[in-house]
Amino acid sequence: MQYTKLGKSGITVSRICLGCMSYGDGKWREWTIGAEEAREHFALALEAGVNFFDTADVYSNGVSEEITGRWLGEMAARDDIVVATKVCGPMGPGPNRRGLSRKHIIEACENSLRRLKMDYIDLYQIHRWDYTTPLEETLEALDALVRAGKVRYVGASSMAAWQFAKALFTAKEHGWHRFVSMQNHYNLIYREEEREMIPLCIDQGVAVIPWSPLARGFLEGNRTRTPGEGPTKRAQTDQIARTLYFHDNDYEIAAVAQRIAKERGVTPTQIACAWILQAPGVTAPVVGATQTAHLKQIFAAVEIKLTAEEVAALEKPYRPHPIVGYEHPSPRQMVNSSREFR
Repeated sequence: MQYTKLGKSGITVSRICLGCMSYGDGKWREWTIGAEEAREHFALALEAGVNFFDTADVYSNGVSEEITGRWLGEMAARDDIVVATKVCGPMGPGPNRRGLSRKHIIEACENSLRRLKMDYIDLYQIHRWDYTTPLEETLEALDALVRAGKVRYVGASSMAAWQFAKALFTAKEHGWHRFVSMQNHYNLIYREEEREMIPLCIDQGVAVIPWSPLARGFLEGNRTRTPGEGPTKRAQTDQIARTLYFHDNDYEIAAVAQRIAKERGVTPTQIACAWILQAPGVTAPVVGATQTAHLKQIFAAVEIKLTAEEVAALEKPYRPHPIVGYEHPSPRQMVNSSREFR
């Protein structure tokens, strides 16, 4: 395994982050796997040298955090691992059990710590932007958690670059702890983040830790245009993937990845992983899996170095995509939301 700093912070993380959304109880998503099956995943990751693990309170309504905390607590020394989780999504029917208010952030943090069975969270991330809560309230609450010792660093996920810039400079203006990472939607098939967000992160020294870096298995070449078909439970039931990918040129990119993989004697997934590891600004892609064989492939991909010609071939078929992966309201919607808030 290779290691690097998390942006401009002093913390060191593995170049692969194990994403734990795949671990749950099967009620939240059909394709999630249970605690006993997940145990081997954590063992494999730690054996490979992975020290960075990412989950969220909303994943399987907290069960993912419970599984993550259970196996890391059994297998790893707390000081040796970096544990990340997130806040914002709905955790109950009440209006205050979601969003980024001070009330919900502090309560959600306490609940995440209880489920993880840990004294602190290394990286606490806002899962999405909250249009109904003042930004200053959110940033001050996160800063309070850091100063209280409940959180070591704060990060963000999936928003417009102007929003992230506003958050960075608002925190700096008030002397609050700034976001050290951005977990955004980025892979060979969806590269819209290269326009503004990734250049902003590079300029500000913010770590980029992309989610869905392998396009939910699409690049492996086993996704068909017919819903419900595929070799795995996730391929058959992951409806979100169909809102993100499956454009005509997406299949062209997958074909190039498959060709290069065949020439190298590796898998298309490994080629996709190698590409994002070499992409400018990327610190550690957040990679999840439901099968141990796929995890082994991903860990081995750290050693693959693509040539400039291979990178150019992989990137050539790309065409602009609609912005997906987070709420992106129009200016009119934003004005109306602001009026409602006032």
